[in-house]
Amino acid sequence: MTVVRLRKFGDLDARVTGGTDRAGGGDGPVVVLLHGFGAPGDDLLPLGRVLAGARGAPAGTRFVFPEAPVSLGSAYAGGRAWWWIDLEARMRRRAAGETADTESTPEGLAESRAKVQSLLAEVESVLRPPPGKLVLGGFSQGAMLSLDVALHSTLPLAGLVLMSGTRIAGREWAPRFESRRGLPVFMSHGQIDELLPFAVSERLRDTLAEHGMTATWVPFRGGHAIPPPVIEGVGSFLQRTLGAPGA
Repeated sequence: MTVVRLRKFGDLDARVTGGTDRAGGGDGPVVVLLHGFGAPGDDLLPLGRVLAGARGAPAGTRFVFPEAPVSLGSAYAGGRAWWWIDLEARMRRRAAGETADTESTPEGLAESRAKVQSLLAEVESVLRPPPGKLVLGGFSQGAMLSLDVALHSTLPLAGLVLMSGTRIAGREWAPRFESRRGLPVFMSHGQIDELLPFAVSERLRDTLAEHGMTATWVPFRGGHAIPPPVIEGVGSFLQRTLGAPGA
């Protein structure tokens, strides 16, 4: 059974699992995972349960699942977002063959970045993971925000997990990639993703590699999802990045 502890880190409500008491106790590594657009705050809890198993993160790893600050109301069954996205307009543009906008900065990105930075600072001070044993990541919009936070922060990270994300804020990100040279990255993307083009994710992967962030790359024949090959890949990535000598 998964034990979940609810608490606030900074301005964000979060669910904490794992650790020695299965509710965030102990002094093990910490993995912070951000959910995607339209999902409830507990959306990624099942993923954390699997990743805490024998083939996932090292024993004692704690998982933190923040809840995005924007409520989308009844139209999204109580789902939440890190910033507003007009999904219908996005789908229409894709159907018309228009190129995705990867250069401009979404309205609301800076505000959510600040909230996640505050959350990470408090996670560091409250949960106190061992030095260099913090992984940040997410799915879809959560993956985009995770990369944005990493590029705007000097916080030591063991790795970055980007599941079905994409490039945004290209003009803002471009001069910042070099600051994260050497950071291990996991990336996955569906080859028939109906929301975020596979080709854009491939180009982002190549951009990271150009700046010394060679990604563990897991493409899959599927859509906007987290299928078993991705879960297995993330588990192996956490073993490598969090299970190094001295853990």
